Amino acid sequence: MEKYLDAAEIERLAESVWKWVDMNLLVPSTVVQAVIIVGAYAIARILAPTFQHLLENRIGKLKYARVFDVAIRTVLPLILPLLWLILQWFSVFAAQEAGFPNHLVESAVSLLTAWVVIRLISGAVRDPGWAKLLAMVAWSIAALNLLGLLTPTMTALDKMGVNLGDVRISVLSACKAGVVLLVLLWIGGLASQALDNRFKNSKSLSPSARVLISKTIRILLVAIAIFAALDSIGIDLTALAVFSGAIGLGIGFGLQKVISNLISGLILLMDKSVKPGDVIAIGDTFGWINSLRARYVSVITRDGTEHLIPNEELISQRVENWSYSNTLVRLKIPIGISYESDVKHAMALAVEAAQAVSRVRADPAPVCRFMNFGDDALELELRIWINDPQAGVVNVRSEILLIIWELFRDNGIDFPFGQRDLHIRSSVPIPVQIQPDSQPSTPKAPKRKSSGPKVASTSPKVKLPPDQR
Repeated sequence: MEKYLDAAEIERLAESVWKWVDMNLLVPSTVVQAVIIVGAYAIARILAPTFQHLLENRIGKLKYARVFDVAIRTVLPLILPLLWLILQWFSVFAAQEAGFPNHLVESAVSLLTAWVVIRLISGAVRDPGWAKLLAMVAWSIAALNLLGLLTPTMTALDKMGVNLGDVRISVLSACKAGVVLLVLLWIGGLASQALDNRFKNSKSLSPSARVLISKTIRILLVAIAIFAALDSIGIDLTALAVFSGAIGLGIGFGLQKVISNLISGLILLMDKSVKPGDVIAIGDTFGWINSLRARYVSVITRDGTEHLIPNEELISQRVENWSYSNTLVRLKIPIGISYESDVKHAMALAVEAAQAVSRVRADPAPVCRFMNFGDDALELELRIWINDPQAGVVNVRSEILLIIWELFRDNGIDFPFGQRDLHIRSSVPIPVQIQPDSQPSTPKAPKRKSSGPKVASTSPKVKLPPDQR
């Protein structure tokens, strides 16, 4: 420590630093490169507003606006560094062709590239964890390239590996495969999303066909990304055929239900028996289909509960699809009136009540039928049609019954109450004997005067036979 506090030692270190600066920085080639970097920045600063204005005028005017608008909005904040980077690349190529030193310009290019990549990653990757990881990787590569250690580091990583048969897997190849996989998955996700938006606006494709095409494209893109990553390592993809055949049998037995649901999902998409938006009833579940998945179908009921029904059940069980060929649904509402009521008037009032509800279709028109002579009531049935069962069925029935109640009450139509008559087919007579009181009389008590009327009463004794007591 005393060595570094010595004045002579400090002066010696300062002289060595100044000598390095004088030999490496304060030389004509370095000064020229610094001027080139500053000049490229000035030119990019001048051109940036013009390019920004041109790109802003293109928003919403291109053919594939949904895709290009996202790209334009991502690039707009990076116009200045992108132009600066492009000019620096031209400077590097020109210096290399002329044999002029360009180490400072290359360092500037490395830093600018890392900066642009990190800004693009932060704008494209929504997950903060992945964004930080990729930013660290980009800065690390830029720092290694700036210090001239990128090539030795790659050589060291390539030596660290294992041999699997004829294939050698190193840390460097694994890192390359990971980068290729991530980039291809990201590009595949963007392409799949763009195609999904494209298919949603297509009127020539049914909802089931759109879902089938979208899922098929997504699976193909993921498979291409995985195969490309494996190929970048050097794995022979033809060897996977034997491997997949060996484990396919075991997976088939272990994942019977999963595979069955996957195949059932493909069948549902191809035969178009159900599609998103259909109103179905399966078992005790009644609701509309929210989405079709690879393994299950999402059905939302009127109470907001989302049921995840395996695709296999929709293939093997009986399913009521209320909107398969059309959305028309007929509802039957039973009504009972008393025998003293005017039947024809009651039927007309029931039809009037149905016509007062906006969701009841005028074509086919609602009708009321006289169904039966019931035990306690004349049985009528109101039949109506609706074309929006996904909006609910019980609410329509409740609204119509409420209007019927008000119309019947105002027009003297009575609702019957259940009545039951009790008839006793046989009874056992109960003999009753009245006997006078034979006990000796007791002295009479003196009479008391009373202002009220005299009431005479007798209390004969009732004697029942022993079997009736």
